[in-house]
Amino acid sequence: MRLRSTFAIGAFLSCVLISCWQASNAQTSPITAEQSLIDLPTTLRLAGAQNLDIQIAREKFDEAKANYSSAVSQFFPSLSPSITYRRHDNLIQDVVGNIIDVHKQSYAPGGTLGAQLDLGDAIYRRLAAKQLARAADHAVEGQRQETIFQAAQAYFDLALNQAAIAVARDAVRIATNYEAQVQAAVEAGIAFKGDELRVRVQAERNQLGLRQAVEQQRIAAARLAQTLHLDPAVELVATGELTPLLLVETNQALGALVQHALISRPELKQSASLVGAARESRNGVVYGPLFPSLGAQALVGGLGGGLNGAAGAFGEQEDYVVGLSWRIGPGGLFDTSRKRATEARLQGARLSSQKLHDEISRQVVEAFARVQSMTDQITIATRGLKAAEDGLRLARARREFAVGIVLETIQTEQDLTRARNDYFKTVAEFNKAQYALNKALGKL
Repeated sequence: MRLRSTFAIGAFLSCVLISCWQASNAQTSPITAEQSLIDLPTTLRLAGAQNLDIQIAREKFDEAKANYSSAVSQFFPSLSPSITYRRHDNLIQDVVGNIIDVHKQSYAPGGTLGAQLDLGDAIYRRLAAKQLARAADHAVEGQRQETIFQAAQAYFDLALNQAAIAVARDAVRIATNYEAQVQAAVEAGIAFKGDELRVRVQAERNQLGLRQAVEQQRIAAARLAQTLHLDPAVELVATGELTPLLLVETNQALGALVQHALISRPELKQSASLVGAARESRNGVVYGPLFPSLGAQALVGGLGGGLNGAAGAFGEQEDYVVGLSWRIGPGGLFDTSRKRATEARLQGARLSSQKLHDEISRQVVEAFARVQSMTDQITIATRGLKAAEDGLRLARARREFAVGIVLETIQTEQDLTRARNDYFKTVAEFNKAQYALNKALGKL
């Protein structure tokens, strides 16, 4: 109930403040041809469709699938059509051993069907390639969630900077109006010149803050455009109100959230597939050499020719060769160095998986703690904003009755500006924390 009340109060204050500031700035900040409106749903859709990192991950997945298909194709023989012409002149040794003078030629058109299959290597290479393809598939999903998270963060940064511009413009307006009032009082001889200078200093500081806020807003728009793979020359303008979003219920048990993340995170699934690929590679080195290498060849065609330039005597010919062999030594049986290398690679993959397991658990705990903290901070920032508004109203009332001082008004105006900035920063950080927790849980 406290959380929902906080959201209701925060949403009400945001609606009032932003509506007033947007109305006051509508004429001074029109949308130009170099600007483009964008909201959060559009940002998330574009992030999933146009981001280059996701496209790169998809290409790697296609590469892994092609490698798997290549590994499977090793089980099939190859066909080589050919035609051969041979010519011999002068001395040659016959089968008995005599050296004779011979002039002959031959031609042999045909095709060769051959297969050279390292059976053990082919089996385990196919299994490892299958695991790598699965890992690449999970990597695409992991990159998609990471990109959506980054896009949401960039969008909230842009919305926060736009809210900061509205706050800065309002501060400039307040200080400028007050400066004009103090200047009139100085000219009438009822106020001190130093008060006018003090108010002018504050007005210039507000102008400086406004210029810095505009700079940060343009930078945030360019970063969001980069994430979405859009033209950075077109300035993105966030629409909608910067209000607290409730994406994750914070009354769930932390242990249940951690277990959910360990089941759902695509990074862990990718890591498990990489461990499986390393295991199959190890098995290929340990058990693969026990399988024989199979060599088979069938040559079917014809043979013709004869002495000197004769081209007759053409007829069919067939040759068949089948063999089994085992490799002993490097790359085969008793290659202990290769076994140790694959064992080390497998153990490294397991340790990396365990490290990722711990990292994801930490991310969930950290994100959950941040969401809870930001919930309380919104409540505090809301109370501070209301107090700052009341303080400025009282300072104005005291000034109207000529009992207030310039420093008091300046300080209350500064307090209001800080309170507004603190509130919107807290809301933006709360929303970012919600997306961070969703990403940690693998639910984006």
